[in-house]
Amino acid sequence: MDSRQGHPEPDSESPPVAASSPRSPKLKASSKLNRWSMARALRSGVKIIDRPINAPHRQATTEESDRKTSVVDGDDVAAGKSIYLVSDGTGWTAEHSVNAALGQFEDRLVNRGCSVNTHLFSWVEDEEKLLEIINQAAKQKAMCFYTLANPSMSKSAKEACDQLGVLSVDILGPIIEGIASHLGVSPSGLTRGAPGRVKTLNDAYFKRIEAIEFTIKQDDGTLPENLGKADIILVGVSRTGKTPLSTYIAQKGYKVANVPFVMGVEPPKTLFEVEPRKVFALTIQLVVLQAIRRTRAKTLGVDTEGENRYSGFDLVRKELDFASKIYAKNPGWAVIDVTNKAIEETAAVILRLYHDSSDSSTSVPCISKRF
Repeated sequence: MDSRQGHPEPDSESPPVAASSPRSPKLKASSKLNRWSMARALRSGVKIIDRPINAPHRQATTEESDRKTSVVDGDDVAAGKSIYLVSDGTGWTAEHSVNAALGQFEDRLVNRGCSVNTHLFSWVEDEEKLLEIINQAAKQKAMCFYTLANPSMSKSAKEACDQLGVLSVDILGPIIEGIASHLGVSPSGLTRGAPGRVKTLNDAYFKRIEAIEFTIKQDDGTLPENLGKADIILVGVSRTGKTPLSTYIAQKGYKVANVPFVMGVEPPKTLFEVEPRKVFALTIQLVVLQAIRRTRAKTLGVDTEGENRYSGFDLVRKELDFASKIYAKNPGWAVIDVTNKAIEETAAVILRLYHDSSDSSTSVPCISKRF
């Protein structure tokens, strides 16, 4: 038992190393799961079987950004198509937009045995560096996506790409133009780090910080007496993604608690005293959960017997049945299947259901934010 209060989730951190039970029968992963895993790997440029596919290069630090940003190993992109992401900020918008679009091509990437290597160039705030990157993109025959708030930089990117024959997409430009037209005002054209840009620490900012601090303290079933203070409560067995999902939602300003369901350990009584609409029960297909746990066990270097105690077919099935019985006794809880879903996808479903149940006055759930 953890020294903290509540019910810890030991399996989520380190599977048992001792073993006394017989080895559980192995369950062959489904072709759909294998196909999905291959698609994910191919999208990220991971080496599959005998294909010489290398992981994408990313510009991660200020020191790296000061170097020659055009230097990308030609051997890396020879194995697949390259996509350049150029931003005058962190590159979050470009990266997430392109990754969302790539999700539409997973099956085709597998069928064609093709990889896509994405290269992120962040904090590109001078034209010389911008043109250097685009020149390199032309040599690599890469496609270029850019999010540049400065109109002159955006124009330079467009002109350079057209001149060098680089297929390009301005992600931010059309959105800024649309908002400017709707509001009837001109955009500032300032980047996030520009000296003249006003930075305000408003109520929403402090609410987000408070939510993150609350969520960290409530992780893994700690402080069950505070469950009533949570906006959202996630429950489920080990390795259903409760912690990363909690953290992601907390960054949007919601206080999130997560409670692990462990066989032989009764969930805290306070869980059944909160409003049912706040509780979201996570479930996952047995074969997928077993694969995730086996990967986790191998990563930790657990021996075969310990691995079977953590990811054996019978154990995983019993844990899922145990959780399902609790879910059935609480029909007010929303049950969410997280099988093969990204954290962002699951979070979107949870927030939609949360707002739908808390605001029945509107037929369209809405998360409001004031600027």
